[in-house]
Amino acid sequence: MIQKTPVMRKCISCRTTFDRNNLLKITNDHKLGIMLNQGMGRSAYICKSKKCYTDSKLQKKLQKALKRTLNHDFFDIFEREIANYK
Repeated sequence: MIQKTPVMRKCISCRTTFDRNNLLKITNDHKLGIMLNQGMGRSAYICKSKKCYTDSKLQKKLQKALKRTLNHDFFDIFEREIANYK
């Protein structure tokens, strides 16, 4: 029987490779805008460690990875989502 290898993605903050299921996915959908853990389009992944999602340079890294400017409302929603994600 053929075994499937897990899909690996890299955290944009710590640059460590993880299984895709263990990361928070932030997607820039061309029609619907920024979405968390769903959608298709340009995506960035952040791991569950507190060091990564409280990184002071996270906003700049997300903007570069998604090729889009992010407003402060997104980060308020992002912080609430992180609190529920654990």
